[in-house]
Amino acid sequence: MANKKTLVLGATPDESRYANLASNRLAGRGHTIVNVGIKNGEVAGVPIEKPETIHHDIDTVTLYVGPQNQPALYDYIFKTHPKRIIFNPGTENLELERMANERGIETLEACTLVLLSTGQY
Repeated sequence: MANKKTLVLGATPDESRYANLASNRLAGRGHTIVNVGIKNGEVAGVPIEKPETIHHDIDTVTLYVGPQNQPALYDYIFKTHPKRIIFNPGTENLELERMANERGIETLEACTLVLLSTGQY
């Protein structure tokens, strides 16, 4: 399996949240992760950054931010030039999907945890 550097947008140190589980499972499966969120802390030994530093070597952005909070993150997401964006359940956003597709970015309405557990990540 190839290492797909993944930006977890909406990362949180709260172990009851799916974003936390995704960061841990991604790291556990050998993927390099970048945790980005509004909470301080770390997940899977990786600090949670604020959406300020632009990473240019991102394969996948996996979203754990509701659509109502995504517009403020559009520029940040597109500046990372990801190959794909995964819209986890509850994060679906047709506007962002359209904008991404216009830029040649693959979009997927799926669950990162399911993709990992079924070997489809």
